[in-house]
Amino acid sequence: MSNDLIDRTRRNHALEHASMNVLSERHKGFSAQGNSSPGGFNLNIFGDVSDEDVYNAVEDAYRRLKAGESKLSLHPTCGTVLLTTAAVATLTAQASFALEMKRQKRSTLGVAGVIAALPVATMAVMISLIAARPLGMAIQKTYTVDANLGELRITSIQPTSPSLVTRLFQVLLGQARNKQVKSYRIDTIG
Repeated sequence: MSNDLIDRTRRNHALEHASMNVLSERHKGFSAQGNSSPGGFNLNIFGDVSDEDVYNAVEDAYRRLKAGESKLSLHPTCGTVLLTTAAVATLTAQASFALEMKRQKRSTLGVAGVIAALPVATMAVMISLIAARPLGMAIQKTYTVDANLGELRITSIQPTSPSLVTRLFQVLLGQARNKQVKSYRIDTIG
């Protein structure tokens, strides 16, 4: 049963991304955020996009994924990519400071040790940020989305009230002043 729930979530996640990608082909100057579950996904739009455009984009994304356009299922700002990037950057910084402690033959770094390690740590983190994105995309493709929708079908696309999480993302995406926030619940079966 748990594999079925994971598989359905991965397929819904793919459809969520594909919907955002289709909207991006048709509209400029908006942001989107979503989250998927076994029963569908929520799609939050920050910008001037009509309900009809959202409905059409979700339906078109579904048709295009079913036709084999699997690249639509990947999104560069997916949480998987962001989490991978943050984890790799954090581990890189920690490793840089650990190497400096070893170089100095100390068990802790004082202020002078941190300052001495900072240039190397900064450079290492910058390189890791560049390298982590393709890694995050590969993890996304392999583990968190499934572009093969199989028997998945859309049962409804309904406007809903923006949630507290939606409002948080509105701030995080730099859309705090944007009054055009719309949320949708897309339900699926299969």
